[in-house]
Amino acid sequence: MKRKSNLALKRPQTISTEEKIELLKRILVDRKAEEIVILDLRKLGPVADFFVICSARSTRHVQGIAEHLLEELERRQVPYRGVEGLAEGQWVLIDCDDVLIHIFYAPVRAHYDLEGLWSEAPLERVSNSHSCEDQREDS
Repeated sequence: MKRKSNLALKRPQTISTEEKIELLKRILVDRKAEEIVILDLRKLGPVADFFVICSARSTRHVQGIAEHLLEELERRQVPYRGVEGLAEGQWVLIDCDDVLIHIFYAPVRAHYDLEGLWSEAPLERVSNSHSCEDQREDS
């Protein structure tokens, strides 16, 4: 199933960037995404305010995480502009306007090293357990 965007929602929700990031973190943890990080790009340029980056154990896991995330965004009426890479499952990019979500197959993530490319951005590591606190690493 090809998904382009859900901008034609009948009643899109107004959700703050912070609420959106918290929602994304919960969904990714629930779907067992690994090495979840949030990069704060607000002071670095116009690409997006934040990157949410995570890894998956297989291409099927990448697709499963992405499909579930898209279903949850639609269910909650949270708009997104587009989706790339879902069919291949190596790297799925979901454009939520102010937040870009990158779901990588782990070896592909290591190859592209977005965290290294954006190393000046403050980085938050998200625990994969609901009981642990998130850790922030400010540059």
